[in-house]
Amino acid sequence: MVKGKTKVTLIGAKLAKPGLDFVYEGNSCPECESCKVRKVCHNLQPGKRYRVATVRANTRHDCPVHHEAVVAVDVVEAPIVALISADMAIANSRISYEFSCPKIECRSYRLCRPDGIIEGAKYVVREVLGNAPDICERGRALKLVELRPV
Repeated sequence: MVKGKTKVTLIGAKLAKPGLDFVYEGNSCPECESCKVRKVCHNLQPGKRYRVATVRANTRHDCPVHHEAVVAVDVVEAPIVALISADMAIANSRISYEFSCPKIECRSYRLCRPDGIIEGAKYVVREVLGNAPDICERGRALKLVELRPV
């Protein structure tokens, strides 16, 4: 069961499956400028992670970007698994997410800077999943958590 407020948008027909998570990258296609349904395709916030909740029936539209077509889907903001400071890892607490480590070569980099998170945005720590899978190269105590947008 999907919780949260849904939003209708359009995605490629081959991608339109309930449960699919994706990060909306924004509109960078010149082909979209003359499309009659572009406002529905590009009505999400760039950089945020979304999850397809339901696929709407009989909503196919031709699309020059997606080879088959696009279809209407209901999406919700998806949870994000991330590493945060252990002292902030309290279930149901609200945090402002800050990117604290620039070490691209670190094995935990993707968890410290997960796709779909927006720096400075507010999140709720939905669940503390456990300790970090690797030791932090900067010596910080980290916890693996699931975050939900506020």
